[in-house]
Amino acid sequence: MNHKLYYFTILIPLLLLFSCKKQEKKGYDFEQIKEKGELTIITLNSSTSYFIYKEEPMGYDYDLAQEFCNQHGLTLNVKVAENVKRLVEMLNSGEGDLIAYELPVVNELRDSVRYCGLQQVTHQVLVQRSNRGDTLATNVTELLGKDVYVEGDTKYYQRLQNLDAELGGGINIHAVNEDTITSEDLIAMVASGKIRYTIADEYIAKLNRTYYRNINIQLQVSFEQRSSWAVRNDMPELAKALDEWYTKSDNTPEYKAITKKYFELSKLPLEGEYAAPEDLPKGAVSIYDDLFKKHAAGTKYEWQFLAAICYHESRFINNLTSWAGAAGIMGLMPRTAKSLGLTSEDRMNPDLSIGAAVELLDRLDKMYKGIDTEERTKFILAAYNAGNGHVNDARALARKYGANANVWEGNVEKYLELKSLPEYYNDSVCKSGYFRSGETINYVKIVRATTERFKRVSSRQ
Repeated sequence: MNHKLYYFTILIPLLLLFSCKKQEKKGYDFEQIKEKGELTIITLNSSTSYFIYKEEPMGYDYDLAQEFCNQHGLTLNVKVAENVKRLVEMLNSGEGDLIAYELPVVNELRDSVRYCGLQQVTHQVLVQRSNRGDTLATNVTELLGKDVYVEGDTKYYQRLQNLDAELGGGINIHAVNEDTITSEDLIAMVASGKIRYTIADEYIAKLNRTYYRNINIQLQVSFEQRSSWAVRNDMPELAKALDEWYTKSDNTPEYKAITKKYFELSKLPLEGEYAAPEDLPKGAVSIYDDLFKKHAAGTKYEWQFLAAICYHESRFINNLTSWAGAAGIMGLMPRTAKSLGLTSEDRMNPDLSIGAAVELLDRLDKMYKGIDTEERTKFILAAYNAGNGHVNDARALARKYGANANVWEGNVEKYLELKSLPEYYNDSVCKSGYFRSGETINYVKIVRATTERFKRVSSRQ
């Protein structure tokens, strides 16, 4: 066969197709986006960029893109790429208008994209535990002879190798190549004392410090690294609008609130053992017991079960609002409350909040009606805490990999936990993407345990 002729016959149609795509996009810029009334971003599922929590889309990049759209009266659409390479491919094929993700600023990409909008200057930091009595490393030379764990084949591993060479050798580098361990898992292992050190980007370390208050992230271990959002090179007006927005927004209350939400506000669940107030009657667990009994009457739920959910959502404190926006004693999200007929303000009414929570439990009960009653409670609690989308994804993964989609422990619970890994949350059976499962897995256990505790308390009449 004539190979030159073969490649010629293949290449010409491809060039024509590419030329047509370029022609279709000719003249397409911010003016056309405003006429259309919508902006499509391309991003990655991650704990910082974009994720779904309790059926609400969230993420630092997502929220900032939404703020840009709000200022220009645009509807925000989201497309999720599998990896950084696909971000650029999807942008240049016209699948979206803007990469809303911290893309590394490198010369190799300048022919493909125009950097604009959100600009970040960050560096890699040492993550170390800082409990009372812990000795903190304050200089990279103090890592000599120490064990540092990082994911293998990552920029963190490469930086650690370079640092070791700069110091003349001596750092005990442990490349973790387990498919089920992520950089954020390693940070959790530092916090729990399982390992002493790991390395992460500063912004990822900052976010994780809102989950683990006992980690220190002060020691810089790399040079500064620039990253930015990006658009196609043929969209200068959109790039200009994004640059102007970011320059003006950097110190606005909205921008500060978004930054605080992800990198400062605690993500820790409420802690502490239950202790009934001394002025409560014997057998009471809260000042809301009559409301729990009222809304439990005629349902399949024991009032102590409703009280246990309330306790772990709010500690019976009515004016709390979580970092994610859950509010009222039953911890209802704005979108969930609206779907149940409540306004955001209604969530602060204990009677309405408990009634809506029971309605939500009924909705989830019907969703999992094919599951055994005892198991169903676990699914309902998981969905109440995480949103049913992630639980449904975990069930779909369980079916795909031969586990039991109707059993929680060791089955659906396992796959919910695996949804923090790209190979699982990018799976075609998953619809809700990335999920950080630790809180939810614990929530299922602790609410059930508290229910039994409240039964014991309420039996002491």
